[in-house]
Amino acid sequence: MKTYLVGGAVRDRLLGLPCGDRDHVVVGETPESMLAAGFQQVGRDFPVFIHPRTGEEYALARTERKSARGHTGFVVHASPEVTLEDDLIRRDFTINAIAEAADGTLVDPFDGARDLEARVLRHVGPAFVEDPLRVLRAARFMARFAALGFTIAPETQALMRTMVADGELAELTAERVWKELCGALRTPRPSAFLRSLHDCGALAVVLPEVDALYGVPQRAEFHPEVDTGVHTELVCDMAAKLAPGDDLIGFAALTHDLGKALTPKDELPKHHRHEERGLEPLEVLCARLKVPAAHRALAVSVCRDHLRVHRIDEMRDASVHDLIAASDGWRQPQRIAQLALACEADKRGRTGYEDADYPQARELQRAHAAALQVRAADVIREGMQGPEIADAMRQARIRAIRQVRSGPDKASPGPLA
Repeated sequence: MKTYLVGGAVRDRLLGLPCGDRDHVVVGETPESMLAAGFQQVGRDFPVFIHPRTGEEYALARTERKSARGHTGFVVHASPEVTLEDDLIRRDFTINAIAEAADGTLVDPFDGARDLEARVLRHVGPAFVEDPLRVLRAARFMARFAALGFTIAPETQALMRTMVADGELAELTAERVWKELCGALRTPRPSAFLRSLHDCGALAVVLPEVDALYGVPQRAEFHPEVDTGVHTELVCDMAAKLAPGDDLIGFAALTHDLGKALTPKDELPKHHRHEERGLEPLEVLCARLKVPAAHRALAVSVCRDHLRVHRIDEMRDASVHDLIAASDGWRQPQRIAQLALACEADKRGRTGYEDADYPQARELQRAHAAALQVRAADVIREGMQGPEIADAMRQARIRAIRQVRSGPDKASPGPLA
């Protein structure tokens, strides 16, 4: 049985990175011979098998023929006559089209190893345009490998623009767009994902609410980067630094300033009420991409309240309590730490502010921790009814917040917008 290690495992090894899943291609076999050898078949669209001992995937070499629009419109053919090169040519990028034989020999018909050395993301062939998902995959690979110095080959960028212009991206399902977005938000450089999609016009198709932020000016004294789209990139990268691999924090960072795209032109570069204006496009985005409830809830909290957190030192104790309550901080206590972290990413996601302190996060979390210590058993008195109990708990929590905020560690944050 001729088997080859393919795809990401080969690519990452050559880059000196930890290898994840190991996928294999099998040449010259049939489903029957694989089953006879003890493999277990999975998948219906094409023959994929699980190794009886290692649990790794082995797929028969196959070809694909475009049969309809979209990223699922393909007819798959697998047979003993399909060669390894036939299988590799259907792949997206040259760096993913390298196979490794059992003896360690590389099979690299499209010079993927050379592109790895040159740090270039290049499509394998003209069939690249047949799958619109590859535009998003290119952007996600850029987010993952941007720190290594990767760029997209000019001819690949041209193909991506052509695919956008042809309307193919409109065929992508919400589930696939969301999966690629989450994958990008878990990388060290989500900004490369946004920038790659923006540059080829794809961001306006899959995330129009975010794309609309590019070119919108902000006050330079608060935002030296000025452009709101650039600020969003910086905030996403800072969120990735503060909470590595956390797409929940990343999504909140991505959407926190959507309202700035709706600021009337005669008010620019100020953005009064942008946190309120941002809630409607955020809800539209979440509905379109079928965003999970936890991601939506945190994103709404951050969009609505990030300015209040920035100015927490100016807030009354009761207002701090109500901010925590509005974010469901009593039932979902982890959300306040997440809110604080996303707001810190907003503060530090500005040119020149990368190492800035953010005492607001500490003050919010201290207030929250103090209020959480209030126990219903210590507050409720005999004969109290529902509204009375709620008010008594609120007042007790406000007193706890007041006590901790008046202590020696009281923060003194500066102004932000």
